[in-house]
Amino acid sequence: MTNQIQQPKPFDLVGDPILIGGIGQGFEATLNWRVHDGHDERTGFFNVGGGTGEHGQFQIAAQIGAAAFQLDRLFVEVFEESAKDGSEINKVIVPVIYGPRIVPGYIGFRIHQVVSGDTLSKIARDNYGDPSLHTRISRANPVEISDPNQIFVGQRLKVPIGA
Repeated sequence: MTNQIQQPKPFDLVGDPILIGGIGQGFEATLNWRVHDGHDERTGFFNVGGGTGEHGQFQIAAQIGAAAFQLDRLFVEVFEESAKDGSEINKVIVPVIYGPRIVPGYIGFRIHQVVSGDTLSKIARDNYGDPSLHTRISRANPVEISDPNQIFVGQRLKVPIGA
């Protein structure tokens, strides 16, 4: 078994801190984490397992608030540093959507199930009071929305909410 990230799931809408959980093992029971967008990153390490091949569960709260991320999409990585040469091995990468880049004061999201007559502009007006903020919903749902002009009855969309 290699390292696994069980939380967050791919394309989850996350805030700060990002909760990272899973199962892993590393040299001397140490694994590293990294959250980045290709422009800035935050890193850290944690202990898991017994250090001699045992796997253990882990959950950490990765504080990333001071990062100068430029993109909505971040990458959460967990990896081991090789005892042989320091290279990154057994790396697992999960893409996520960073809510604070979409909505100021991000605190979480609502689930909106699309009904007949809905448009992204209508959903934005109902949630933000401004139909022009529909791009927030598109940005928070890159897997569900490939064309912002085509949403479908029954789709469950995340609507990011700020303070």
